[in-house]
Parts: sequence; structure tokens; C-alpha cells
Amino acid sequence: MNCIGIIGAMEQEVSRLKEMMEDVRITSRASMDFYEGILKGKKVVVVRSGVGKVNAGMCAQILADVFQVEAIINTGIAGGLNNDINIGDIVLSTDVLHHDMNAVGFGYPKGQIPQMDVFSFQADAALRDAAAKACQEVNPEIQVFEGRIASGDQFICEQKVKDEITNEFGAFAVEMEGAAIGQAAWLNHVPFLIIRAISDKADGSAHMDYSAFEAAAIEHSVKLTARMIENL
Repeated sequence: MNCIGIIGAMEQEVSRLKEMMEDVRITSRASMDFYEGILKGKKVVVVRSGVGKVNAGMCAQILADVFQVEAIINTGIAGGLNNDINIGDIVLSTDVLHHDMNAVGFGYPKGQIPQMDVFSFQADAALRDAAAKACQEVNPEIQVFEGRIASGDQFICEQKVKDEITNEFGAFAVEMEGAAIGQAAWLNHVPFLIIRAISDKADGSAHMDYSAFEAAAIEHSVKLTARMIENL
């Protein structure tokens, strides 16, 4: 690959990766700073998108248009939806969808974007395999899961809402950017992967878990991403 785009919603999700880069050049677009340089011997563009689906989708489109990236990796944290997944574990996306898309009144199933011929956006299998291998190398103390990730413009912290998303979509994790990045990548025919370390259980305990486990979850996802880039 000539260039790989790496997106994190928050600065703490990409700051360590930026520190590892060499020969950095910064380009600003749409109030985002794109760090173009070398990471683990590979040409990359690392960027903080900001939180939410609009920011994330715009960021992915800029990576495609301006930097002509050949793959997009989104690294960060998420709430866990599967009881087998513990805080700190990693979920790698098989596919992504918008749990807050609702055009049921027009005859579409919940989550379906009207007039699009796919229900969810499929992540790249080769990138997922590379990420799983990298995680086993650098995070042997945690588990890696492969499954659907659901995205919406809301922080899920109620058990009722968690259950609705789990039952409706069978998702393993819920967060606020992945589906927008996946959709933008799919529209541009760019392979993508969403990597999420679980920082909370997306239920009533979120206020207790989040601060305590956020740093450790980010550390897992950053280590995985750096090793994955090195191995590609």
C-alpha cells in the first residue's frame, strides 16, 4: 500500500501514533490536522477527526480525496454489547452500520439507509486478519473478537438502549464514528477496518467504568495499530 489513513476520534487515540512518526508534514482541512509521514516504515496519514459521524465521514472523504489513501483504519474505544467481551478486549469489525438510522416509515428496516443497496458496510478481511495477528503479538493478555460494530450519534449508557441495539442488530460494540467511516470508505472503494478497544459495558455502569479504563483501552488499540502497520 502506498498510503494508509489512520483515524481516531479523540486526540488521546492518535497522539501516541503521531509521536512515533517520522518526516511529518501537517495539512489542515475542515478544521482537522492531517499528519502525513512515516510510521513503522510505512507512509501514513494520522488524523483526529473529532467525535460523531459527520466529523468521521468528512475525515474519511478527505483522506480519499486529498491523500488518495489505499486503506483506512479507525482506531479507538467503544462500549461492549456482548457479555463475553470484557473491558480492555478488542473488537475488529466484520461490518458496520448506523443503529440510529430509522426510515421505517418508508418501509425500510431499522438501520437501512434509504436507496442504498447494502444494509451494512463490510470491512476488509485481510486488514482484519492482520489486526488479529498484531493484537496477539502485542496484547496477549486480552481477547480479540470479530463482529459487527454499530454507530450512532449518542453515548450509550442505559441498559434498555443497549439491549435494543443488541437485539436489533447483533452488534458486538457500539460507538459514534465507525459506520460513517465505513460508509465513506465503501462509497470510495477504499478498504477499511474499525478497531475498537472496549472501555465500558454501554450500560448503567458506564459512568464508573469509563474514566478508569479509557487509558488502558486506548493503549491496547494504539499498540495493535502500530504493530499492524509494521506488519503490512
